[in-house]
Amino acid sequence: MWRGPALGLTLSAIASAALAQGESTPIQSPQDAACRTEARNRVFSTPDPKGLGLYAIGRQIYFACMKRAQPGTRGRERARAS
Repeated sequence: MWRGPALGLTLSAIASAALAQGESTPIQSPQDAACRTEARNRVFSTPDPKGLGLYAIGRQIYFACMKRAQPGTRGRERARAS
């Protein structure tokens, strides 16, 4: 079984490859760039109790960030009928 630095280097290489796949698509907006950076920065420190893996955790962080970055889509409130 691998231990110590060899395991760390292997995990880093796998995570880098997974994150690089997402980077193959061009950046579409400033929000997209910011959310990619946020996901990249937080992927290793986010707990993974379900064992989803780094790529899935990174996607969750990215899409949550993109959802937060969208402007509010509130419609006009309906007038109450009396």
